[in-house]
Amino acid sequence: MTLRHFLTLRDLSSLELNRILERASELKRMQHNNEVYQPFVGKVLGMIFEKSSTRTRISFEAGMSQFGGDAIFLSSRDTQLGRGEPIEDSARVISSMLDIVMIRTFGHDIVERFASYSKVPVINGLTDDHHPCQLLADLQTYIEHRGSIEGKTVAWIGDGNNMCNSYIEAAHMMGFKLKIASPAGYEPKEEFLTEFAHCVEVFNNAEDAAVNADLIVTDVWASMGQEEEQKHREQAFAQFQVNEKLMGLAHPDCLFMHCLPAHRGEEISENMLDHKNAVVWDEAENRLHAQKALVEFLLNENMKQS
Repeated sequence: MTLRHFLTLRDLSSLELNRILERASELKRMQHNNEVYQPFVGKVLGMIFEKSSTRTRISFEAGMSQFGGDAIFLSSRDTQLGRGEPIEDSARVISSMLDIVMIRTFGHDIVERFASYSKVPVINGLTDDHHPCQLLADLQTYIEHRGSIEGKTVAWIGDGNNMCNSYIEAAHMMGFKLKIASPAGYEPKEEFLTEFAHCVEVFNNAEDAAVNADLIVTDVWASMGQEEEQKHREQAFAQFQVNEKLMGLAHPDCLFMHCLPAHRGEEISENMLDHKNAVVWDEAENRLHAQKALVEFLLNENMKQS
């Protein structure tokens, strides 16, 4: 059997994805009950960051510590990766000293190349094209609050970015309908939309997507690396703010999520994070539990094969 990685959601089967989500909630209960569970004493996670992070770093580092293992933070500024060492060479060396690797970077090809030369499982902590770890947390949060997401309607409001791409894959794997509202020119890539036309619909206004939604999700208008486009994007996305009025078009029990950090007054209204149906703080915490379940799954799968 080949080494298991988690570069996109589709590296899991739908059955495995559901198992991980169930396990995430189980690990959460254990942690909240102060149960000590340390199956990975002596195991080391390497965390490679080429993009800044709050939730990703804290959740992975805390998770490995709670598992009895360790985590090493590696920034491109402090390693040969940032000085031109080929990814293939770095992957061979780094993976020979670690048990699992998480990478947060720009091009998705970087994690693919690293994984192809790695001796240990590789997790995509975020690339320009995908953010699958965040989807684990989002799905866990929805299920904990509302039960199964199968057959539900999710509205993505905003940029057709990495989060949106991962939501498209989630719609396919979890059996929900995804309505995407993006300004013209900011939709997800056409080839991605074509592949998932059976579960995805695209709109150029937020209201049509929000109608009868069970979950509304958004993200910042300018992601990391797009800061120079901020002013132009503010104009393009002006009609795509998630606010109380937009939530009023959805089902009364529609949840609201945001992967954070949020820019109040831009992609969301000033008080949206405090909306009665907002679950962003649970969503943020669930990064810890969902990723612990993922790390456990990958390390156990790897041990089966060794």
